[in-house]
Amino acid sequence: MSQVKANDTVKVHYTGKLTNGQVFDSSLEREPLEFTLGKGMLIPGFENGILDMKVNEKKTIEIPAEQAYGDTREELIQEVPMSELPEEIKPEVGMQLISKAPDGREIPLMVSEVKEESIMVDANHPLAGKDLIFDVEVIEIL
Repeated sequence: MSQVKANDTVKVHYTGKLTNGQVFDSSLEREPLEFTLGKGMLIPGFENGILDMKVNEKKTIEIPAEQAYGDTREELIQEVPMSELPEEIKPEVGMQLISKAPDGREIPLMVSEVKEESIMVDANHPLAGKDLIFDVEVIEIL
């Protein structure tokens, strides 16, 4: 029986959890995730974790933050004066905002704190700084 190896295209079902057991994503209610290893499409710890797995094999992969979305970077947390926000926006903690970079790229931000005259926004990935656990099943090696 073949095993997953570098550069294979595979289909997997997964459930991603935080170390406290909170589920943040799952493919179980939809189509399996299809991807090619080595293309940088997924976090390194996930790709490394499924290497050598066989079709129908199930496994739990524990991924430290540095093999997932990295550590939280303080330089990606900034204070923005309320005067710079569009009038129609009433910021709340957890609200998602989009900022446009000078080169036109869109940068997703999350409001992490609301102060009287400003807000704190965080451009880190929501899972940055977190260790992750994935329950994975290889469905198919293409």
